[in-house]
Amino acid sequence: MNPPKPHRREEPDAAAKPNPVIEAVSKATAKLRADADMLELLEAHASLDPLAIDKLDFEAARNNPTIADAVAVLLARQGRSSDAESLVPGVTSRDIAIEGADGLLAARVYLPAGSAPFPVVVYFHGGGWVLADKDVYDGGARGLCKAAGAIVISVDYRRAPEHRFPAAWDDAIAAYEWTLANAATLGGDPERIALAGESAGGNLALATAIAARDSQLVQPVHVLAVYPVTQTSLNTESYLENAIAKPLNRAMMQWFFEHVVDDAEDLEDERLQLIDADLEGLPSVTLITARIDPLRGDGAKMETALEAAGVDVERRDYEGVTPARRAPSAVLQKARDAQHFAGERLRQAFDGA
Repeated sequence: MNPPKPHRREEPDAAAKPNPVIEAVSKATAKLRADADMLELLEAHASLDPLAIDKLDFEAARNNPTIADAVAVLLARQGRSSDAESLVPGVTSRDIAIEGADGLLAARVYLPAGSAPFPVVVYFHGGGWVLADKDVYDGGARGLCKAAGAIVISVDYRRAPEHRFPAAWDDAIAAYEWTLANAATLGGDPERIALAGESAGGNLALATAIAARDSQLVQPVHVLAVYPVTQTSLNTESYLENAIAKPLNRAMMQWFFEHVVDDAEDLEDERLQLIDADLEGLPSVTLITARIDPLRGDGAKMETALEAAGVDVERRDYEGVTPARRAPSAVLQKARDAQHFAGERLRQAFDGA
């Protein structure tokens, strides 16, 4: 499968264009803080004229150019193929439907090279619970499949605002239960199942581990949370430091929360406010964070909370990069480093299961 083609708009809405002053400051700051390859990717994204998501309705926001589109632009400039199987050889995929909390959900199964049975990773994409899908995050799931030597099941959970909190969380635990029951039919080992996700999906992975424990289901052997949302305050040090960062900033996160929850009480729910949840008895956890990211503090706070609960946790923070969502490891060295680290942690957990 090829990555999605860059989104096109017939007539960009001038009112939704980024503020030129803020845009100029953001770009200047990125030049000082970002690695060279990260800066090149951000410039490729800017060349696609993305609008300010926080000024759009959710349908228009879903048509905004993504970082995955920017990766395709860079690959074309470099004369490299953007074919998914060329970028991550040895991984095959097929689309299936699985049982969600309220009907069938689309999902994609990635199969590594080798002989079954394989360990299994249930993977949740990012996008603030509002944007993106398994196609946009195809590179992340595909790369994780190869790095971990595991089957990866990428789930298209229901998105807000059509399906507000807690629909995505209900779908996530339902997808995990489906995987427990069906892993063997996919060539997987039902005793070696992990959870993983990026950004909003990282939140879902952690919340699903808690729900599995509380429901007395078979526990996942590991949780990988990449740039996870773990709390709902917009006033942490990293939120303020990266208030106008690209591609994710403070205004966008506020926009996401407004589209996901019905009222302020929902923001206090421990499925969103994970750092206040009961974390005892969870499996080992890997946290990956980026310096140029408002969510960096969420990962750090989660690390502290997990350690206090006696959970085996390791966090790695990457300097000089924004949250490399959609896993552009084809063009970012530190995305490759992070993917390798994630794969190592998952393999260790699978070997110990």
